Amino acid sequence: MSVPAATAGRERLDQLWQRGRAFLGTRYAIMGGAMSWVSERHLVAAISNAGGFGTLACGAMPPALLEAEIAGTRALTSLPFGVNLITMHPELDALIDVCTRAGVSHVVLAGGLPPRGAIDRIKASGAKVMCFTPALSLGRKLVRSGVDALVIEGMEAGGHIGPVSTAVLAQEILPEIREVPIFVAGGIGRGEAIAMYLELGAAGVQLGTRFVCATESIAHARFKQAFIRASARDAVPSVQLDPQFPVIPVRALGNDATRRFMETQALVIEKFRKGEIDQKAAQLEIEHFWAGALRRAVIDGDVESGSVMAGQSVGMVTREQPTGEIIEELVNQAAAALETRAPGALAAGDTRTGTG
Repeated sequence: MSVPAATAGRERLDQLWQRGRAFLGTRYAIMGGAMSWVSERHLVAAISNAGGFGTLACGAMPPALLEAEIAGTRALTSLPFGVNLITMHPELDALIDVCTRAGVSHVVLAGGLPPRGAIDRIKASGAKVMCFTPALSLGRKLVRSGVDALVIEGMEAGGHIGPVSTAVLAQEILPEIREVPIFVAGGIGRGEAIAMYLELGAAGVQLGTRFVCATESIAHARFKQAFIRASARDAVPSVQLDPQFPVIPVRALGNDATRRFMETQALVIEKFRKGEIDQKAAQLEIEHFWAGALRRAVIDGDVESGSVMAGQSVGMVTREQPTGEIIEELVNQAAAALETRAPGALAAGDTRTGTG
């Protein structure tokens, strides 16, 4: 007896992301991206409660605040969730201690190569370590360093981005690194894309932009409306005017702040060339332009002078939805895509006659 296509699609999906589900301890191998000010206790718990894997964004939090946020998340869910730590945080060691005391099961290190000893300290606590890799060579180095899983994130993502697309990174890395589970992120907005990356060898996926407009997200109503109105072309990377003053690209919705950032760079560079300030002071002035800009947008709702970080999948965010509904929609789309490729599915649905 043949298996119905719907059942075949679900079974195939379960097979494809079984490694990711086992690693995360979740029903679905869907991670929530760590978005500063957005990925706090309410959204993180909602993602975990819906069968995914929520990830707290520590960002610039001091240790005491992270400790409180972990406890607050635990009060809202008994299911697994992780903590994302920035490797450049000046109190990284203290933050690792907080995660150890709290018994955090998964720690995600982001923002650069982990400092010496960080991976070993986290693993010694019994937690699993995940790291981002922008290239195959670095991924291999991280695996040798003992990481338990990798995340590859392409330039379609929101926030700080690298120069390579998700599709290219997936083709470069997934066939070559098999020792650890790999989760794919950047530009994923529908389940069909999830199915595609799983078939390429991913253990699971990570999404951020799709969850910004979740009902449980604390993002300001104006921030959410900016997402709902936006198209993929509205999410653009910040531009560097002069290679002498490097700017790490950040993908966000274009607004008044984006335009003023260009003007600020031009004015600061002109002051440097006139000898009014030195290079270090000029670089700091450019970098400080965005200080507090993300909070102004997410929390205060100032979507013109704040930073509205968004991935290119923002065009697929069309309304505010409960987190559980978003995840079920993604899972159903992925299963439906796999149904069409299940053995016998084409033959069962092909009603053509003759040779044409």
